[in-house]
Amino acid sequence: MSPPPPPLGRARKRDAQLFDPALCDAELVDVRTQFTQGRWAKARSLLVGTGDDWDRRGHRIVVLAETPAATAWAREWLLAEPESADAATLLACAAVFTALRRKGTPAAAEEACRRAAVLLPADPTPWLALLLLSRAFGTEEEFSRHFDQVRARHREHHHAHHLMVARLAERTPASGHDPLHEVYDFAAWAAEESPADSPLAVLPVIAHAERYRVLAATHGHTFSNAAQHWSGRRARQVLRSAFDWWLEWEREDHPRNRVDLNFLAHAKLCEGRPAEAAALFHRIGSHATPAPWSYPDLDPHKAFLAARRAALGTA
Repeated sequence: MSPPPPPLGRARKRDAQLFDPALCDAELVDVRTQFTQGRWAKARSLLVGTGDDWDRRGHRIVVLAETPAATAWAREWLLAEPESADAATLLACAAVFTALRRKGTPAAAEEACRRAAVLLPADPTPWLALLLLSRAFGTEEEFSRHFDQVRARHREHHHAHHLMVARLAERTPASGHDPLHEVYDFAAWAAEESPADSPLAVLPVIAHAERYRVLAATHGHTFSNAAQHWSGRRARQVLRSAFDWWLEWEREDHPRNRVDLNFLAHAKLCEGRPAEAAALFHRIGSHATPAPWSYPDLDPHKAFLAARRAALGTA
């Protein structure tokens, strides 16, 4: 593994860019700026160039779709190119975010997603959009069905597996700390089913964080088994395995790798290992993610900066 970059030092400018959903995709950041100004040609080129890198395609379309004017510009693009699967998928994802903001209907968003899915049947992205939609509005059965559709097209879909873990973690909140909870079994199964270099190796850590979110929200920030949750035998094994995976593979090439690094840094601090967390914060840089620093109901910006200071020993 290459050595970590120098200490962050003063990072006010970087701190101002925290929680950008584009993460470290500089090309996406540039295209998004032009897209918000109504110039969709660069977005078209970006998605054509992304091809069937499904994790990257999903990441880029979701980020573009979250922009306020995404619906208008995607619709204009689709009028110019009625058969464009890229335009239709972007419009469908924008419709999902409009519904999530309660400014559109889930039914209209679902219809747009299904239209997009027909244009490019191999693409899991319209189904990812439906998964996001059913996370908020659908039944357990609908959510599971949409997850299966994503996984049928890309078995290692990063975003979809994170959504499934978050949903499973919310089952039986009153049961408290339970090392045999189904979310842990699912995460372990998905990690074992994936190739050695797959970022899903970190999924068991995500499961621990998501379950922590649920337990802390249900039982309070200092629920009685919090220490055991992060330092119990199974938790220690999971965190050690995930950290060792990162040391060996790192996967800087994955578009959502900073998501995993944020979860892993958070877990290492909760475990009481600030030195290992510090190495992760160096890699995270300014690419913080709201989850898990907001768990269970914290200000993610303040929580991230406090955690980074604690790990790096900076004032």
